[in-house]
Amino acid sequence: MNDNSKSSQQMLRAISISSGNSKRKRVLTIALIVVTVLLIGWWLWPKSNDAGNGSYLTEDAAIGDLSVTVSATGNLYPTNQVDVGSELSGIVESVLVDENDLVKRGQVLVKLDLSKLNDQVVKSQAAVLAAQAQVAQMQATVKESRATLARLRQVAELTGGKVPSRSELEAAEAAASRAEANEANARAAAAQASATLRSDQTNLSKAIIRSPIDGIVLTRKIEPGQTVAASLQAPVLFTIAEDLARMQLQVDVDEADVSQVKNGQTAYFMVDAWPGRKYPAQIARVGFGAQTTDGVVTYKTLLNVSNADLSLRPGMTATAEISTANLQGALLIPNAALRFTPATSKASSSGGFVASLMPRRPQQPKQVKENSSNGSTTRTIWVLQDKKTTPIEVTVGLTDGRRTQVVSGDLKAGARVIIGMQKSAK
Repeated sequence: MNDNSKSSQQMLRAISISSGNSKRKRVLTIALIVVTVLLIGWWLWPKSNDAGNGSYLTEDAAIGDLSVTVSATGNLYPTNQVDVGSELSGIVESVLVDENDLVKRGQVLVKLDLSKLNDQVVKSQAAVLAAQAQVAQMQATVKESRATLARLRQVAELTGGKVPSRSELEAAEAAASRAEANEANARAAAAQASATLRSDQTNLSKAIIRSPIDGIVLTRKIEPGQTVAASLQAPVLFTIAEDLARMQLQVDVDEADVSQVKNGQTAYFMVDAWPGRKYPAQIARVGFGAQTTDGVVTYKTLLNVSNADLSLRPGMTATAEISTANLQGALLIPNAALRFTPATSKASSSGGFVASLMPRRPQQPKQVKENSSNGSTTRTIWVLQDKKTTPIEVTVGLTDGRRTQVVSGDLKAGARVIIGMQKSAK
């Protein structure tokens, strides 16, 4: 009996010990959870209030000048560039000019072998002489047939129509008509022979290739002894540019900027050959035809360029800055002010720490009012007054990418416009 009592007491003691351990584990688990939540709250709470832990970056609204430009790239070309070719096939006998040579209109550039062409001209001249002789022979025949017809008519008149017979008289009339037709045919053959002679003489003159304009030889693609084959198309022998003192710059203006570019606007451009040097230019034409390259739509624009010192050369790549607007005495603000929105405390706006952890609907961006009449827009900017942020609604206009014109609104020159925040160190 004693043994049974001891066993029961030991069992109860074990159960009580096990129950105590389970309670301690639960308490420890709950405590660990509470500490974890507190640590997370401590970590997140300061981050939700960073908006109040930093200082505002500001810049004064100022009166100044604003120049709006459009950038475009392109290449330089002569105002008039001519490819000189040959209409005739033949062997090049001599080349009289080289690259960079100045040439005058009508100056001889190339001579082809004239042997066959001279022979053709002589042959055509002989054909003309033969045709002219044939015409003279036909004229004599006409004269003879007309005389015969006149004599027969006279005899018929004297004999009262008895002699010659009617058939003989009709035969004489037909012979006269035939002689006149042969004369006309001979004259036509003579005209054809003369035309062939003129064509051969023209070909002979074209074998001597002359410059069509005053200018400078840019390229030469022929050498003496070479054979020129002009059966399908005229081969290009020279490229001549007219007056390199005046050139054209062809640039591609992006479709987003083409509405701002107009004829007569001024511009300047730079080339890699002369770094730092700005060349003046003026827009001569803005094309209406679109060009699409790699999905980008552009419009060809021509600018007139003065090249009096001949420092520019055809084909050079240039980057142009086209002046589309120049404002003087405008109220200007930095573009960063248009992008700034003051941060708000999550804790103050959400009602507590637990609510800050709950998902919320994303904040909708501010609507921008646009004035379609002049392209201006109404925006809200923030200024710092007496260490307080104050929203001001303004109407903005042109921008150069760094500063923007304020067209209207309550903003005054000298106001401290907020452009960002500088966080303070913890």
